[in-house]
Amino acid sequence: MTTEKIPLLVICGPTASGKTSLAVDMALHFGGEVVSADSMQIYSDMSVITARVTEEEMRGVPHHLTGFLPLSTPFSVAEYLELARQTIDDIHSRGKLPILCGGTGLYISSLLDGIVFDEEGADEALRAELEQFANENGRHALWERLNALDPEAASLIHENNLIRVIRALEVCIRTGRPFTEQKKLNLRGNAPYNACILRLDFEERAKLYERINLRVDEMLKEGMVEEARRVYESHAPATARQAIGYKELLPYLEGEAELSECVERIKLGTRRYAKRQLTWFRRMADADTLYVPEKSEYENFCENAKISIAKSKII
Repeated sequence: MTTEKIPLLVICGPTASGKTSLAVDMALHFGGEVVSADSMQIYSDMSVITARVTEEEMRGVPHHLTGFLPLSTPFSVAEYLELARQTIDDIHSRGKLPILCGGTGLYISSLLDGIVFDEEGADEALRAELEQFANENGRHALWERLNALDPEAASLIHENNLIRVIRALEVCIRTGRPFTEQKKLNLRGNAPYNACILRLDFEERAKLYERINLRVDEMLKEGMVEEARRVYESHAPATARQAIGYKELLPYLEGEAELSECVERIKLGTRRYAKRQLTWFRRMADADTLYVPEKSEYENFCENAKISIAKSKII
């Protein structure tokens, strides 16, 4: 007996590529709801810094898994996958098209591949030991340990993402296998989705970098510094230090650097993150690539997206 797979539209790509706008347009056209796949937009405390979708940008389309956790609450990939699967099931049960939209490659790939992360038996002592090592020797030194054991995982995880570096190292040390190999062993058959994957990309990298720089400037106007100060004064946990835009502003908030210098670091950090996202998503062989156009050509861009969706026969 075969089980009918749930249709799922996936819109992925680098930061500032216009994923949200396209997801909303497709939701309005096909009758869908959006499920976020962003590891920082889940937090309620930093809406500007994480560029979380606004009510105006939603245009009445329901968005799920955004802004529902305080920074003080840890959140694992396994927890995300459980919530995302439940949310997609619910949207489908109501006759709507689930649209997964975001830039966190690990979330998207794990969901599409049907991966189940075993969170049982976590070695808290080992995690504490690895965190202490990072405190004493620096995050880069800890990342180098991961790079020695699993270069593939290290290439996809930024050294400042301490939680994921520690998690990958924990798996390597406890199982004696690379983290990426263990992920494959955790595969539980096929995911229950008939997915159409639209991958946003740029024919000229400079165009993406220009969009990133402009968006950072807009975020400054929207109150990014003030939001960062509120988070800083609330004695934010380590989670906040993973967010690009917050960690680069810390020297300014602590009176150790000029704001202009920190803003340039944000732009540089965001560009580097976008480059890693492009590397990740370009490995998704089943994706249809849509090159992001100038604003004047956006209507044709949407039509091309609709054509790809129609060809996929998910609806």
